[in-house]
Amino acid sequence: METRELTINDKERFNRFLAEHPKGHVLQSWEWGDLKAKTGWQPHRLMIEDKGTPVAAISILKRRIPGVGKHIFYAPRGPVFDPAQPEIADRLLQAVEDLARRENAVFLKIDPDIHAPSPLWTDYLATRGFRLVDKGEGFEGVQPRHVFRLDISDDLDKVFGRFHQKTRYNIRLAERKGVVIDENCTKADLPVFYDVLKETTERDNFLVRAYSYFEDMYDYLVPAGLAKLFVARYEGEVIAGTLALILGNKAWYLYGASSNRHRNVMPNYLIQWKMICWAKANGCTLYDFRGVPGDVGEDHPLYGLVRFKRGFNGDYVHFIGEYDRVYQPFFYNFWNVAEPLYQNTVRKLLASRKRS
Repeated sequence: METRELTINDKERFNRFLAEHPKGHVLQSWEWGDLKAKTGWQPHRLMIEDKGTPVAAISILKRRIPGVGKHIFYAPRGPVFDPAQPEIADRLLQAVEDLARRENAVFLKIDPDIHAPSPLWTDYLATRGFRLVDKGEGFEGVQPRHVFRLDISDDLDKVFGRFHQKTRYNIRLAERKGVVIDENCTKADLPVFYDVLKETTERDNFLVRAYSYFEDMYDYLVPAGLAKLFVARYEGEVIAGTLALILGNKAWYLYGASSNRHRNVMPNYLIQWKMICWAKANGCTLYDFRGVPGDVGEDHPLYGLVRFKRGFNGDYVHFIGEYDRVYQPFFYNFWNVAEPLYQNTVRKLLASRKRS
């Protein structure tokens, strides 16, 4: 077996391996690493090959810890390997450790695309020095720990027929009312999508990235065939929009936006259905609605989000969570104290700027 740190010449080969692997994820893709490089991360990609055939891979994002001259490693929804083949998995982790030593990394954080419970994975990680980072329920982790996933391997009529009755009704209502989903959006549609997204964040009281981030996301992902923008129009006005990701046979609902106007015509239901149809037309068998705040009750402030996604009758999935492999314990402890303080300060500054 051969271990390689990849160059730009390996991009297509790397992405093909991820697309074909059962646990490959778009957040491990080459383009996602390039996108995050615009926000201060530096990507490193490693691959294990057996007689020229890729058998394991990881895309690592590296970021400098301010003031100490050291780095953190993060592999979003990685690594991509099979712990039932420990020799291969161990070789990949050794390559990461060698890279960490060279780059002065304090720890590696992973959050693989693995459903819980998975004793094979959790036992393997525990025996290789990983520690579970329990950040509680909801959206506290870097990636959501709870999602709804819809199997779309069946005929679309059967998929639609399994939706909850109210969801089917709202999809048909939107069509009757004249809501039109534009599946041929270009970058010229991005500003109005972002305007509706800002309207959504103000209504629901959460923060959103700068417009430049969405420009970069479009530029890196859409031309590469890894993302698609959808908008819903009613009487010529954009009243909702979504951004979806796709890799191999999997698609993900990443961002959603809805206007305060014309909510009664139910554009969010129809736009989800059209995204599911798009995913199916592009060979997908899995559609991921992304994060929900756990299996919460009706008194939870985000219960409406859970109810909306649950209406499509997907499977509620709980991932094994975040794991850290520590290379420098002293600075890891320092990070665990300093990072929450930093994040809280940033949130307060952003909230203050928003109010002003």
